[in-house]
Amino acid sequence: MLVKLAVQNYALIRELDLYFENGLTIITGETGAGKSILLGALSLILGSRADSSVLLDLTDKCIVEGTFRIEDYDLEDFFARNDIDFDSQAILRREINPAGKSRAFINDTPVVLNVLKELGDRLIDIHSQHQTLMLNNNAFQLNIIDSFAGTGQLKDKYRSDYTGFRKLQKEYNDLKEKHEKNRADLDYYQAQLNQLDEARFKTGEQEELEKEQELLEHAGEIKQALENALRLLSDESASVLSLLREARTIIGKIDSFLPDELRILSRLDSSFIELDDISNEIARLEQETEADPGRLELVNGRLDTLYSLLRKHRAKDLEELFAKKKEIENTLTSIVRNDDRLNELSKLLTTATESLAASAVMISEKRQSALPAIESKITEQLKQLGIPNARFEISLMRTNDFTPSGTDAADFLFSANRQTRPENIARIASGGELSRVMLSLKSLLTRSMNLPTIIFDEIDSGVSGEVADKVGQILLGMGKYMQVINITHLPQVASRGNVHYHVYKEDTGDSTITRVKLLNAEERVQEVARLLSGSEVTETAIKNARELIRAGST
Repeated sequence: MLVKLAVQNYALIRELDLYFENGLTIITGETGAGKSILLGALSLILGSRADSSVLLDLTDKCIVEGTFRIEDYDLEDFFARNDIDFDSQAILRREINPAGKSRAFINDTPVVLNVLKELGDRLIDIHSQHQTLMLNNNAFQLNIIDSFAGTGQLKDKYRSDYTGFRKLQKEYNDLKEKHEKNRADLDYYQAQLNQLDEARFKTGEQEELEKEQELLEHAGEIKQALENALRLLSDESASVLSLLREARTIIGKIDSFLPDELRILSRLDSSFIELDDISNEIARLEQETEADPGRLELVNGRLDTLYSLLRKHRAKDLEELFAKKKEIENTLTSIVRNDDRLNELSKLLTTATESLAASAVMISEKRQSALPAIESKITEQLKQLGIPNARFEISLMRTNDFTPSGTDAADFLFSANRQTRPENIARIASGGELSRVMLSLKSLLTRSMNLPTIIFDEIDSGVSGEVADKVGQILLGMGKYMQVINITHLPQVASRGNVHYHVYKEDTGDSTITRVKLLNAEERVQEVARLLSGSEVTETAIKNARELIRAGST
């Protein structure tokens, strides 16, 4: 429950500390005094967004801090999950600096806004006139039914199963889409692989073929050059070898007279042997070199095939072509593996669907079984709230697919007249009727919501007299099970409070600020009298106020 609300520099509030107790707390004040400002400040620590426009003093930061007693509300898991120290009290703080930057804290631990909001949603339910619009929201309607039906554990299991189901479904659909595309290209990939396999290129073959092609294309030129070189080296009449042989003979005659270190004859012998070997190699090459159009055609054909494949697969050489071939092989293997995985996922999805459907059926059955009691209690309460011919019904329909909350769609139906069949509540009910339906629903769920605090912002608008008195009784009754804070203009409701705050404006110098005062017994009588008679409080109003407060406390 909310223990303390501290506000600094927010809207018309300069500095304010409010302390709250169990039971029903009443907040009253003239229109425009700033009651909604209190809710606005509170909403900051519940995760609503804000900017520097909320600052009273644009040079200073705004701070809103709420202290909550939380030991009885099963919040340990939340604190452990978000790595925040758990204690019997939690302090939620929000700061907004003049630049509009916001910071949020739980027990002095910085948190993101979503974490603050998650905790806030589990601590306080703020009902405003805007919230009555949620009566036509399917998720809100199902939550109302579930709170009364006690489907909590079933829904926890369902949500866990639903998360797993959605992950499986996404994986299956993504893989199926990819697989169908690959399947469509299967023949294309297989044809590409067959073409590469049939070519049977080996590492280094491109360089060998290109070199052989060059030799074959210049065979005549090469042969002629080899013949000329051979003639110069070894022709008997006048060749390098015959001249060298003659030089050896001449030097051999005088070799004994020459210095040993010159080794001229030996060097001539070596040169002769080397040139003779070169001559023999040239002779062999000249014999082997022949124009071979057939072989050239084969080589050109092989290279044409290679170049065509390189262009087709956008590869610069054989190594890249081999890599492309590997990619195609992997794709074909993946298609086969995807077949297996799709079959596996299909079986898992079938199992998950059956489990999810079973959970959904149990939730639906429990919801369905709770409907008569909800309809009866709400209808009876609406009659007490001044709608004597009220009928409230809930239609539960099956959805076409699984949703995060099951396979049900709810429709709240309402009629205020005997001759009118119940129809969708948002289309047929007036604003006052919607408020009374919402009050009835929340009153019904007080014991099952496990929510520390509920705040009503003029839930009693549009009612008066005996109905207003009944609203006060309902709020007081809710206060026995949870902390209820109610903003009201009705004396019948205000008189029921255990604690009463008055909100008012005060002019200070050149500014107007909002203040809140905790009323003592006599001040409370004066405030209820003001609500009864207006700005001029009469003795009759004071007397009536005392009677209302006395009656409200019994």
